[in-house]
Amino acid sequence: MKKSTVPVPGARLLHTVRGDGPVLLLIAGGHHGIDATEPLARHLADRYTVVTYDRRGLSGSTADAPAKTLATHAEDASSLLGSLDREPALVYGTSIGALIALELTTRHPEQVAAVVAHEPPVPHLLPEPGQGLGRLLAVEETFRAHGADAAMRAFAADLDIDPADSEPDVSPRTPRPDRVRDAEVLLTYDLPAVRAHVLDLAALAGSPARVVVAAGEKSGHLWTYTCAELLSGVLGTRMVTFPGGHNGYVFRPRATAERIHEVLGVTRRT
Repeated sequence: MKKSTVPVPGARLLHTVRGDGPVLLLIAGGHHGIDATEPLARHLADRYTVVTYDRRGLSGSTADAPAKTLATHAEDASSLLGSLDREPALVYGTSIGALIALELTTRHPEQVAAVVAHEPPVPHLLPEPGQGLGRLLAVEETFRAHGADAAMRAFAADLDIDPADSEPDVSPRTPRPDRVRDAEVLLTYDLPAVRAHVLDLAALAGSPARVVVAAGEKSGHLWTYTCAELLSGVLGTRMVTFPGGHNGYVFRPRATAERIHEVLGVTRRT
């Protein structure tokens, strides 16, 4: 595995590259980055050149200017892919990472061969948009009133994050020293950016990239699952299910990797 940084306007992105084959960029959700995607990346490296990274301002990445829009995050991802000098990439994004992946696809379709968007939070697609917007606002209000830890507990409860629903060899992750700072970046900048974001559905539908909308098999009661269903309907595609719930990529990395293989149709090298 190779770890290095790449400069982007207003920031430097820490990223890793491992494996061999078509480039597969992983864009994590929440305040996650390289640390959370490490197990998934290991299970994918037999078929792909897997790229993971810390978003601007998180963990090993720096930010002279915070990302106040998802467009900035998408441009960061575009710059990262551009630094690799490869063919159009495969992209897997989850939650806010799914929105970033979709924004990347609409803004730079020439860089994306296929994208798997797992439970993208797209509140404006909901019959009652406030259902999703209100939940995000409640988390932000908890942050302002009670701090990052309380807000992240509320966020995890809202998305029914269950660490016990994991593969047997997945150990509980040791909290990172920068966990609170990363949560503050998410709560201060990224959640408001999600609320303000409007997905360009026409550009997405017209993109030459293959767009796969996905949701966790245990997420049917979540508003993010409904967003995925509605988005797949707008695009005229079939939503696919992935193992586990909203954070299945963290707790079920082996099964998630196999599902990614199935969806993308990439066979194991012999």
